[in-house]
Amino acid sequence: MWKTAAGSTGRLLQLCIGYFFFYVLTGIFAKVFTGGYPLRMPELSYLVSNTLGGSAIAVLVVFAARWLPLKSNRLVKWGPFTVPSEVAYIIPSGICTAIVIPGTTLMYTLKGVSVMVAMVIMRGCIIVVSRMVDAIQIRQGILKKRVYAEENWAVLFALLAVATNLLLLPLVNALAARGIPAPEWLGIKPSAAGGGFDLFHAVVLCLYLTAYMIRIYIMNYFKNTRGKGVPLDNQGFFAVEQISACISMLALVALFYFAAPALGWRGPLLQDFRSAVQHLDVRAVLAGVPFGIVAFFSVFIFMFKGRTATFAGLVNRLTSLLAGTAATLFMFFVFHSSFPSAQDWVSVVFILVAVYFLTRAERLRTAELARSAALEPAR
Repeated sequence: MWKTAAGSTGRLLQLCIGYFFFYVLTGIFAKVFTGGYPLRMPELSYLVSNTLGGSAIAVLVVFAARWLPLKSNRLVKWGPFTVPSEVAYIIPSGICTAIVIPGTTLMYTLKGVSVMVAMVIMRGCIIVVSRMVDAIQIRQGILKKRVYAEENWAVLFALLAVATNLLLLPLVNALAARGIPAPEWLGIKPSAAGGGFDLFHAVVLCLYLTAYMIRIYIMNYFKNTRGKGVPLDNQGFFAVEQISACISMLALVALFYFAAPALGWRGPLLQDFRSAVQHLDVRAVLAGVPFGIVAFFSVFIFMFKGRTATFAGLVNRLTSLLAGTAATLFMFFVFHSSFPSAQDWVSVVFILVAVYFLTRAERLRTAELARSAALEPAR
């Protein structure tokens, strides 16, 4: 076993490796089930079954591993119950998670390349949100650390990585319009970035980003407000959050499945959703297991001990970007699907530059933590 200490670089690398591996599996299964390699089912049907499998495995592990009760700063009375005070804001984090998961699902219902554009926007916005959370909590006096310049440089190159499709494709289209064969040189189809958001998907995106910002703020508030001698119980946080997320998602399913017809709500998307709930696919449910496991690594990276939200958010998003490219390569070599595009490789270059700055920031942070630990006994 590769033994590491909590908050160490080694532990962070372990989380990244686990996140990368299961994110690759998640991407492969999504392509296999929805892309006809060799299976084929509607995207919404797959994602409903897949989400069920992922949520179920997360809750099962929480109870099997006995991650409850949460180690708390203090206990409070809720009627006849005594509960950790942190539950008051972890439950809202779970509700936000319940918005994020179907929000991502609904963004996949965008047709054509707009799905790619939506994913790019969401990844880039989460990186910006993480930096905003640090700025807010530093101003509030909650975060006692400063954000290193290296982390800010990493944010810049990470944004370039996620924005490559948004920047490169319009440039290629503009060159093609002037008779320059840039699409043929780069292997990019002209006007590949066409399409856009309708009002429904624009609302979904706003809800997704708002929920994610609240969630990242709450995760870092929890991390940065542990009392003296109270351990950073990320497992307990995850347990409370996932249970509340599952309850919230069940409530949303009940609303749209049972109440929508009574309220006169109609539309092809709602009909597809009801059909997906009625015809769950066991294979797609099992394929959700890696998706559920990804949630563990994702949350634990976001809440990694001793790091800023900027750093943790970058590590999380960059790992997912690399995993997406790896999944695309796997599909190419095994199922002969499309080879990663030119913009994918440009993104990888920017990711590597961002990782370089993150590595420098990590060295500075570990040195800072070591100095703090050495001074602690003298205080």
